[in-house]
Amino acid sequence: MNGRGDSEIAETGEGQYQAPEDEHPEDVEDLEDVEDLEDLEDDGEDPVQEARRARWTAVATGALLALAGLAASTLRATGTAPAPVPAAYALGAAVCALAAFLGSRGRTRRALWLLVAGVMVMALGDQFD
Repeated sequence: MNGRGDSEIAETGEGQYQAPEDEHPEDVEDLEDVEDLEDLEDDGEDPVQEARRARWTAVATGALLALAGLAASTLRATGTAPAPVPAAYALGAAVCALAAFLGSRGRTRRALWLLVAGVMVMALGDQFD
């Protein structure tokens, strides 16, 4: 042999060079599938960026709903609404503020459920009117 390993050069019985099968696959479709998989992997975003976006979304939504609840509570308290109405808005605003805090700490699932609960408390308080 000329210093090359058997895995690099494969000779036929007639002394002609034949490329190993793993270097030149016969099915071109297999290569296209691999390229498609690589494209899918490249399209995915960085998990850190996704987590950061989820935290900011939870914080912004919680803060916005808390401010809306406080504004509604103040407007209802100055009017002729029964006492449970502004209390429900204030409680819902407090729950949304807690959700914003938890969202800033990375607890986005809990923040989502607290946002839903806070809005439901506000909606229930509106039914007392």
